Amino acid sequence: MTLKKNTDVLIIGGGIIGMSVAYFAIKEGLSVAVLERGEAAQGTSSRCDGNILVIDKDPGFDSLMSVESQRIIASLAKSLPQRFEYRAPGSIFVCETEEEMEAARDWVSRQAALGLPFRMLDRSDIRQESRYFADDLPGGLECASDSTVNPYSLTYALAEEAERLGARVHLHTTVQSIAPVEGGYSVETDKGSWLTSKIVNAAGCWAPMIGRMVGLEIPVFPRKGHLIVASRGQPVGIRKVMEFGYLMSKFGGSRKVDPMTEKYGVALVFEPTESQNFLIGSSREFVGFDTSVRPEVISCMARRAIRFYPAMADFQLIRTYAGLRPWTPDHLPIVSEVDGLPGFFIAAGHEGDGISLAAVTGKLMGELLTGAATTCIPAAPLRFDRFNDKKEDIGYESHSGVPYH
Repeated sequence: MTLKKNTDVLIIGGGIIGMSVAYFAIKEGLSVAVLERGEAAQGTSSRCDGNILVIDKDPGFDSLMSVESQRIIASLAKSLPQRFEYRAPGSIFVCETEEEMEAARDWVSRQAALGLPFRMLDRSDIRQESRYFADDLPGGLECASDSTVNPYSLTYALAEEAERLGARVHLHTTVQSIAPVEGGYSVETDKGSWLTSKIVNAAGCWAPMIGRMVGLEIPVFPRKGHLIVASRGQPVGIRKVMEFGYLMSKFGGSRKVDPMTEKYGVALVFEPTESQNFLIGSSREFVGFDTSVRPEVISCMARRAIRFYPAMADFQLIRTYAGLRPWTPDHLPIVSEVDGLPGFFIAAGHEGDGISLAAVTGKLMGELLTGAATTCIPAAPLRFDRFNDKKEDIGYESHSGVPYH
């Protein structure tokens, strides 16, 4: 009979969310193990940008949650032994039309009312930001607190410190089944068995596959996004830039753009890196788990970038890739215990905000796992049971999936 390994908390998923949960859970005094079917940061965490943003968050709970994550990340930059390329240069939205400028003023007003560091930028401000901007852009807005990290480095920094504190990280280990037992769960993997009092499903886009092992439908769906890596021969800019229309692409609003841009959910995202290259995004599509690069989407993204930065037409493209974002119908992650399944927790569904919200997710989950009387942010808006009465509206069968293996 195979001896079962024991742990207080078993985390399924070794991306940035899982490793953040591992770090904060072991800091709370719990024994922790992480199971990852591939390499750490192999999935969404390796196919994304690296920003800790408030600028694109809905004013209110969303933006204040991101402010808390920024605060935690700034603290981790000082305390974690491994560096993760932390910088806090702020970020900006640029507007294409006067109509967008009017909407931006309302956005800034609502965020500033919460005490957040937002301000409008006029045409001259935009030109000072980068001489490569198109001449006809009327302005934009700035959030001064936004920061950036290297997602790989942050994931490994959290994992290495969690391991130093006693966490066990098991890579290339696939979960095959989960069964409730007295006092917790028995988990079978291709590398042995585990007994645990608490499970954290941090499998991102694959969280529903883990959920089905315990009879649970989790409304997380893969949303594909492309990225371009280009060479920065000239100093195009020092911080992240997005077009204001990105908000409409992210939240499903309508924009006055050409049909291809609308079809693929393309909106300008520019992000300089410490390596002197830069990333260009973005696109948003529901195509199941397909991560193949589509040339027509890359072309559409390149045209959109050139609209805002005409000189980029002559820049060198290094490579392209695509990844999956774990999308939920209300654009908020699930960070919660599941009613009816004591000890089964979910930390998934962050869509394009997994890097932004990893720190606050790990901190909150550590508090939930220990039953803390107070938490770093209100936990109620992130509860799983908010979807209980919305299954017909969500459409569980509307997005294709693949088995977890």
